[in-house]
Amino acid sequence: MGYKSSSSLKVIRKLLIIGFLLAFGLANAQGVPTTFKNPILPGFGPDPSVCRAGDDYYLVNSSFAWFPGIPIYHSKDLVNWKLVGHGITRPEQLDFEGLKDKNGIWAPTIRYHDGLFYISTTCNDCGGNFYITADDPSGEWSDPIWLPEAQGIDPSLFWDEDGKCYYAGNYWSFKGSWPGHCAIWAQELDLEQQKLVGEMKILTSGHANNARNTEAPHIYKVDGRYLLVVAEGGTNRYHAVTVHHSDEVMGTYTADRVNPVMTHRHFGEDYPVQAVGHADLVQTQNGDWWAVVLGKRQVEGQIPLSRETFLCKVSMENGVPVFNPGEGKVLMQQERPELPWTLLLPEPYRDEFNSDRLDLKWHTVRTPMGEFYDLDKGKLIMKVRPQVVDSLENSSILIQPTRHFKFSATTKLTFNPKKDNEQAGLIIYRTNESYYMLVREKGMVVLVKKFDGQKDIVATAPYNKPDVFFKLEVDSLAMQFRFGESADNMVNIGEAQNLEILAENNINKFNGTGIGLYASGNGRESKNKAIFDWFEYKY
Repeated sequence: MGYKSSSSLKVIRKLLIIGFLLAFGLANAQGVPTTFKNPILPGFGPDPSVCRAGDDYYLVNSSFAWFPGIPIYHSKDLVNWKLVGHGITRPEQLDFEGLKDKNGIWAPTIRYHDGLFYISTTCNDCGGNFYITADDPSGEWSDPIWLPEAQGIDPSLFWDEDGKCYYAGNYWSFKGSWPGHCAIWAQELDLEQQKLVGEMKILTSGHANNARNTEAPHIYKVDGRYLLVVAEGGTNRYHAVTVHHSDEVMGTYTADRVNPVMTHRHFGEDYPVQAVGHADLVQTQNGDWWAVVLGKRQVEGQIPLSRETFLCKVSMENGVPVFNPGEGKVLMQQERPELPWTLLLPEPYRDEFNSDRLDLKWHTVRTPMGEFYDLDKGKLIMKVRPQVVDSLENSSILIQPTRHFKFSATTKLTFNPKKDNEQAGLIIYRTNESYYMLVREKGMVVLVKKFDGQKDIVATAPYNKPDVFFKLEVDSLAMQFRFGESADNMVNIGEAQNLEILAENNINKFNGTGIGLYASGNGRESKNKAIFDWFEYKY
């Protein structure tokens, strides 16, 4: 799912660029901003990892069963990020079929060494631990190089000054001394043989007795000593970052007395940003240190956008990372890094489907084993296949992450269902057990709700015209669905719905929410097609 501009679109983009540069010049005349706002990646940005190559920065997140997988972002200033590619783009790389939405790609780590980029990660319930490589992060990545002997999750790579590469991961295959007792282990990775060699060694079980779910290890060398940064406490309220030191890369790591170095667990359950943890550090070309962490923003006690990526200043004090000195928490606005401010062109809020490939922000759920859509003359043409969104198969669904607490999503659909089983329309999706969809069916428009496996028809309205406009308006936790014969003449269908059923909870774990398009024959073959003229995400 890449992006190529048509000739007409190129003209439009040139005009946009000219306008943007004029605006940018005016902004520069008044000076670039001295601060930035968190999160730097709002909405569905869990388990962030960052690396630097020269003066370029690259960031990755977990993607679970979404395809393409492992989004890769690029930045020059650690604040403004652009999606430039994915690590998993080919069906032959990984098969997510049959996976629950919370499984798939967990906690990737991106590193750059000797001209080559590496992403190490876990395909949970779909193969285990592996790494992939690329010369260009925005290009094609290698097939997975599996490490079947690597236990646990959350792999990370570290190169010592002698050129040796070390693999660090999480480990729980032992009898624990307390609930959630895990360990961090390391072993040398021979990149030529593409396998782990030498002795496996346990590095730590966390910073203290009863440290639970110790995971997400990253090793660095700072001021001549080895620094091990880990996550603890699980990825909910008690999430935290702790640090450990050793004189040898495979030596005994001692927990620092300052631990935890970053957490929001002590602010209470009503604090607006919860579950801060899973840090990765990066040193700028100027010698400054920064960290990316995950966190969850609350709205009325709910987490509608799931885990997001935040940026924190780090000060190294005798090799110990101090997060946001004097504050000790994630700041929603703070002084930005001393790097060249690089504003990005604003993305158009409407996708006209004018290119020959979908924009990078579009995803399907689970690995597609065949094409189910075409792009032709500014239309997205989706096949009405038997697969349904309720199953653990890849269905005809295309979604993009929701990134705002207040937004609207609108589309124009041309669809003439000839059988009662055929449907197509707008969907907001969290898992195959939790979603809403507003669809055109034979003779009617139907609003469907599903939560924790319970599927209900919320409302119906008679409708027989082939063209229909669908719209969803979200404000905090309130969702209102609308439809009509034109974009300017839409009516509500059903009462306002509560986004709470799609928010982070025991049913909807780990992954984020997507908004987009869907079509299905509900278990039966069909030659029908749903034609989407455009899709608009506005905030």
